[in-house]
Amino acid sequence: MSADLIRRLYIDGAWTDGDGDERIDVVNPATEQVIGQVPQATRSDVVRAIEAARRAFDEGPWPRMSVRERAQVMLRMADVMERRMPEIVELNIAEAGSIRPLAESIQVGIPIQHLRDMAERVMPAFAWERPVAPFVGQGIGQGVLRREPFGVATLISAYNFPFFLSVMKLAPALAAGCTTVLKPAPTTPLESLILGEIAEEAGLPPGVLNVVTGDIAAGQELTTNPMVDLVSFTGSDTVGRMVYGQAASTMKKVVLELGGKSPTVVCEDADLDKVLPEVLAGITVHAGQGCALFTRTLVHRSRHDELVEKVVAALQYVKVGDPAEPATLMGPLISQAQRDKVEKLIRTGEEEGAHLAFGGGRPVGLERGYFVEPTLFTGVDNAMTIAQTEFFGPVGVVIPFEDDEDAVRIANDTSYGLAGSVWAADPVRAYEIAKRIRAGYVAVNGAGGGLSPHLAFGGYQQSGLGREWGEHGLDEYLQTKSIAWGVAGG
Repeated sequence: MSADLIRRLYIDGAWTDGDGDERIDVVNPATEQVIGQVPQATRSDVVRAIEAARRAFDEGPWPRMSVRERAQVMLRMADVMERRMPEIVELNIAEAGSIRPLAESIQVGIPIQHLRDMAERVMPAFAWERPVAPFVGQGIGQGVLRREPFGVATLISAYNFPFFLSVMKLAPALAAGCTTVLKPAPTTPLESLILGEIAEEAGLPPGVLNVVTGDIAAGQELTTNPMVDLVSFTGSDTVGRMVYGQAASTMKKVVLELGGKSPTVVCEDADLDKVLPEVLAGITVHAGQGCALFTRTLVHRSRHDELVEKVVAALQYVKVGDPAEPATLMGPLISQAQRDKVEKLIRTGEEEGAHLAFGGGRPVGLERGYFVEPTLFTGVDNAMTIAQTEFFGPVGVVIPFEDDEDAVRIANDTSYGLAGSVWAADPVRAYEIAKRIRAGYVAVNGAGGGLSPHLAFGGYQQSGLGREWGEHGLDEYLQTKSIAWGVAGG
C-alpha cells in the first residue's frame, strides 16, 4: 500500500483541493503509519458541494430520468466496483484495519451485491405510481399515489465499515432520484473518495454525487444547511442525537442508524457448539467495531459455566495482529482514542465487580497499533455499565437468566434495540421469544441472511430512526404525492 495516497474533494463532477490548506492524515491502525491525506473541507467547500447537488436536483437530468435509465447507470457503477474490488479491499485492510476475509465479504463484496439488487430487482418492482380507485366526495373522483425523490440528501457514514456504509446509503438515494453529498468519517475517507472515480467512469451526471472530507464543522453544515432535504447518518447515539437536533431547525427528514448492545439468548436446550461461533463473532469480528454485533450473551443458568468454558478455550486461539497477515483473526481498533475508551470501560467493569474471564489487556508483542485483547466478562449484572454501554471494541459479557420471561426482560432492559438472537432446540419457542425482543433484526438459531437486501435494517429506541437496505431503504428517500381529479359531479 502506498504511503502517499493524496486525495482531493469531489464536487460537481470535478476534483478540487478545496479552499483551505489544512489536511487530515489517514493512519493505518495496525502500524500507526500515515498512508494518505485528504483535505479538511472548509465550510465554503461543503456549501459548494451542497449547491452542486441542489442544482443537479432542481435543473439536472437525474431526478427526471426513467427508473430504467437510472438503474443502467447504477449497474455500470457496480461493474466498475467489481473490477476495482481488489484495490478497494487492500485499501480497506490498510485504513479500516479489517482482516482480509472481512474486507472481501462484508466490507466490499456485499455492498456491491446490494447495489446490483437495488438496480435489478428493487427498482423495477417498486410501486412508483399506483392508481387509486374511484372515490366519492362532492362528486366522483380518482387519482394516483406517486413516489418522488426527496431532494438533496447528505450521507454521513461511520469509520468501521466505510465502503459498505457509503454504498448502502448511496444506492437507495440514487435509485430514488436524489442528489447527494457524501461525507465519510475522517479516519477512513479513502474508500469513499473512490466512489467519485467510479461515478465518473459510469457516467453519473455531475453534481449527483459529491464527496467531501472533514470533521465536525463539515458535518454540521451538512445537517443544518437549508438546501438539504434529508440527512442519513450512521454513528454513535450521542452524535446521532446532535444530528437530529441540528436537522430539526429546517425540518429535514433524518434517517439514523446508531449504536447497539445486542443480546444473544441461549436457552437450556441449545446446542452450544453451534452457539459458540456467534458468541466469538460478537467479540472478535472487526475487533468488536460493529453496531449490530451480539455483545451480550444471555444464557440459561444451567448452561452458563459450560458455555463460558467453551468461549474461554476458543478465545485462546484467536490470533490478534496486523490484518494484512493471513493468519490474523482479529485486527486493531481504529484509533488511540477508541482504544482508550475501550480500556476505560474494561477497568470500569472490574471496578463494578464483574469477573474478567479472559483478556482485558493489550496483546503481548504488539508494540505498535491500536490493539486490545479479545475480552470476556462473567459475573455480570445487566445493570452494570459494561452491560448497558456500547464498547465498540472486542469485549463481550455473559449474563445468566432463569427462564424465558427472565431472558426477555434482560434482553429488553437496554436503551438500544438494533439486533438480537435466540437459540433453542424448538424453533417455535425460539420464534416466540424473538417476537418479544424489541429490536429491528432478530436471528433464530443462527439464521443466515442477516445482510440480505430483502430484509430491513434499523433499530428501536436509541438505535435509530428509519430503515435501510432494499425496498425499505429506498422508501426512506421518497416522498408520497397524491394527485386527484374529478370524473363526475362536484
